[in-house]
Amino acid sequence: MNMVAVFIGGGLGSLCRFGLEKLTSSYLISSFAYATLFSNILSTLVLAAFVYLFQDKMGLNDTWKLFVVTGFCGGFSTFSTFSFETFEMLKNGQSALAITNVILSVLCCLFVLYILYKNQ
Repeated sequence: MNMVAVFIGGGLGSLCRFGLEKLTSSYLISSFAYATLFSNILSTLVLAAFVYLFQDKMGLNDTWKLFVVTGFCGGFSTFSTFSFETFEMLKNGQSALAITNVILSVLCCLFVLYILYKNQ
C-alpha cells in the first residue's frame, strides 16, 4: 500500500508541476524560472501544512505522509530543475538572475516553513 501511495502522489505532483509550467509560461514570458520557483514554494507550503498542521491533528497515518510528502511533494518540487535552470542562467551570462533565483527560492521556502511552524 505504501508504494501505491508514493506512486499516486508522485504522479499527481508531477501533473501539477506540468500544469503550473504551462500556466506560468502562458502568462510570464521571461528568462527567469518562475514555474520552478512557484512549484518549490507551493510544494514547501503543502509539505509544511501537512507536517505541522494536519498530520497529528487529524491523526493521519504513515501512508498519508508517504502520499503527501514523499509522493506529491517529491513529484511537485523540482530541485533538479532548479539546479539545471540556475546553471543555464550562469552559463548564459545571467549571473544576477541566477543569484536572484537561488536567494528567492531558498528564502521563500524557508519563510513558508517558518510561518507554518510558528503557527502550529
